[in-house]
Amino acid sequence: MREDTRLTAVLMKDAVPSADERASKPSTSGETTSGAGLSNYEKLGRIGEGTYGVVYKAREKTTGDIVALKKIRMDRERDGMPLTSLREIRILQRITHPNVVRLIKVIQGDALNNVFLAFEYCEHDLARLIDNVKTTFTTSEVKSLMMQTLKAVEYLHERFIFHRDLKLSNLLLNQRGELKLCDFGLARAYDPLNKASYTPKVVTLWYRAPELLFGCETYTTAIDMWAVGCIFAEFLKHAPLFPGSTEIEQVQMICALLGTPNEHIWPGWNALPVAKSFKLPEQPYNFLEVNFPKLSLTGVDLLNMLLTFDPEKRATAKEALEHAYFREIPPPKPPSEMPTYPSTHNAPERGAKRAGAKRPRGALDERIAAVF
Repeated sequence: MREDTRLTAVLMKDAVPSADERASKPSTSGETTSGAGLSNYEKLGRIGEGTYGVVYKAREKTTGDIVALKKIRMDRERDGMPLTSLREIRILQRITHPNVVRLIKVIQGDALNNVFLAFEYCEHDLARLIDNVKTTFTTSEVKSLMMQTLKAVEYLHERFIFHRDLKLSNLLLNQRGELKLCDFGLARAYDPLNKASYTPKVVTLWYRAPELLFGCETYTTAIDMWAVGCIFAEFLKHAPLFPGSTEIEQVQMICALLGTPNEHIWPGWNALPVAKSFKLPEQPYNFLEVNFPKLSLTGVDLLNMLLTFDPEKRATAKEALEHAYFREIPPPKPPSEMPTYPSTHNAPERGAKRAGAKRPRGALDERIAAVF
């Protein structure tokens, strides 16, 4: 029997938390229910569908609570639950934070391949919200969203977990202005004392750090911080910063905005597995300040710290939270004062449009692109 199958069986049969788990989470987090548990929920509509499952809005009949019910997709697995879903459950059972989505229950239906995860319900994912709301966030609102994102990421990194798929659609927002990080399918724990190798084929392309694009397998939590920088820019512009359609195009877009990496600014860059397979021209300029004219110089400094080529020099979540940007006027807006919007789960599906989106181009972009 495969290892993930054995773990799945143990999880679904017993769901008994370890001593560490009991110490690090409330006893009600992620408990497992089987059989009739699924009949306690009334589906109210479909929220969305991803690679690993379909998500429904549902009501818990006995309490009336609204939840997000995710059905785990088993059609691609012959030997049990997908490893991504298993990792997601195990990590969510170990953590609890105001800015991380809460796993309420693991529910097994009548069949072994009928497994649902019940999560707290949030009215929006921020990608769909930004795609469907015309007004842009104010500076105070951007700071609030950024602080909540950074607090979630800091919490994970302090517990030696990297998310590996930070992006706008994995940030949820409820009507109380609370941001919740979700989708832990690619997340995993790591040993800070052991520089292990991992697959570089993680993180959605638009948010993928340069060390991953150049084939690095011994990466760190810095890959999450690059994605946070891309998210910061997207909060500001309401458009993706690097919407590349291929890895080559992604690298070109990054270099066009930030300059071309070299050994001086990124020691060890030449030794990365596929660095030499990219033919990059000399582009020595950083155009962040020009491309974000409404962002204060302090804000540009934070964005630069997050979008630093060298992962060793890239800002950590803790460093970013302590940055002066969050102390200058205007201050971050309290979550309770964030604007509310009608739920965007029923808004037109924009995934295909986002996938084909291109960053609005101006004269400066055309001049930069000319060097490629």
